Amino acid sequence: ETQLVESGGDSVQTGGSLRLSCTTSGYTKCMAWFRQTPGKEREVVSCINWISTITYYPDSVKGRFTISRDNERQTAYLQMNNLKPEDTAIYTCARGGICGSRGYEIKGTVWGQGLQVTVSS
Repeated sequence: ETQLVESGGDSVQTGGSLRLSCTTSGYTKCMAWFRQTPGKEREVVSCINWISTITYYPDSVKGRFTISRDNERQTAYLQMNNLKPEDTAIYTCARGGICGSRGYEIKGTVWGQGLQVTVSS
């Protein structure tokens, strides 16, 4: 059974940093982080292709968020710096889709449980 174990959600002040972790069981080509707030569509905030090392970031987080991977631990990390109140959301790890330079295709994606990230002003 595919599992995704997430950690790192927390509450921080504006300008603070957090690192989210997502460990998967089994082989996967791509992993991604999404976020969602009430009333808004879920959006991808980053993804990484394990094979090609391609990463993707939307403009809203580019330059502040960095995704990385530890192949041995089968873990993807999302380093989030200079956090803003608008980054407050449920962050969810995902695997099984396809990460490319233009975004993440969710077909076949398995989702994690989600983590709360709260940024206060």
